[in-house]
Amino acid sequence: MLQHGTFCMHNSVNITVGEKEERMMMTGMHTVVDIFCVGCGSIVGWKYEAAQEKAQKYKEGKFILERFKVLGPDGSSYLVSQEGQVSGSDADDA
Repeated sequence: MLQHGTFCMHNSVNITVGEKEERMMMTGMHTVVDIFCVGCGSIVGWKYEAAQEKAQKYKEGKFILERFKVLGPDGSSYLVSQEGQVSGSDADDA
């Protein structure tokens, strides 16, 4: 289920990853790594490394970016509008 303000992506740039950890998400236990901005070091989301449940395996290797933590090219926050909402993501938690 899509959480407002998250993007699910197959690839991401300008990030570094943290340590793997087990995290309980709404859909079960997953191995994840936090992802950080290379410019400022802030956490901008997470990446699914592994899913324990077979039905959740499709998430493995995908990045979840939290929109409110990502800034536009001019340094301002992206605005969220109803028309601009992305749907069909597999993001669990925001």
